Amino acid sequence: MVKAIISDIHANLDAFEAVLKDIKEQGITQIQCLGDVVGYGPNPIECCDRTREIAEWCLLGNHDEAVVDEVVGGIGFNPLAREVIEWHRSELKPGWLSPRAKKERWDWLRSLPRLKKDGDVMYVHGSPRDPTMEYVLRSDCEDLMGGIPDKIRECFEKMDWICFNGHTHDPGVITDDGKFHTPADLNMEYRFEKGRKALINVGSVGQPRDGDPRSCYVVIDGELLRYRRVEYDTKAVAEKIRKIPAIDPRMGERLSVGR
Repeated sequence: MVKAIISDIHANLDAFEAVLKDIKEQGITQIQCLGDVVGYGPNPIECCDRTREIAEWCLLGNHDEAVVDEVVGGIGFNPLAREVIEWHRSELKPGWLSPRAKKERWDWLRSLPRLKKDGDVMYVHGSPRDPTMEYVLRSDCEDLMGGIPDKIRECFEKMDWICFNGHTHDPGVITDDGKFHTPADLNMEYRFEKGRKALINVGSVGQPRDGDPRSCYVVIDGELLRYRRVEYDTKAVAEKIRKIPAIDPRMGERLSVGR
């Protein structure tokens, strides 16, 4: 069955709906999410509800964890990101008299798993070494001696074959020779090969950071992976953000430049 893997929605409903429309137009009904449904954006409630509605399963991202765990939310986030996390928590966390729907939404967010395995395929938000928090950056593949950096080697030791991740908002494939390949390098496609491991970053729906403002996700069709880029109205989202005092306007301005 053909499926779509998405990640890092970050409460950007406009981008999310554009991606879901693109997925539907391809006739794809199976959708899996690698986490960070919330954080940064203006629509945490709506994005949680849509993810619960359409995703076969969803993992816990670091922003999701920070919203439901105040201790985690106070560690490792810059002040601007932390402000949004606190606002999202205030929007999502139920009180004693909250309606059932709000309590169920919160329970769903709290219950998200940190990783998933399907045979020899692993799914994480961050990295095979730390499923929630660790970034695997393209710069981690650089080694002055021309070898495979220890971090990449240790990640691959945790993998049986393929691992999908998000978190960096920078799509690309790291092959078992320690090289990072952008979607453009690959002509937007990658074919899985038995015996050859790969760590695949699926990109970000709600806040791409590779210089391309279009949403990014992947489609898996048998042994073939295809990267998809989807346009949405970044200015409309930036305007939503400007109207929310808890979110710094820069969170919206960055969307139009993909950084």
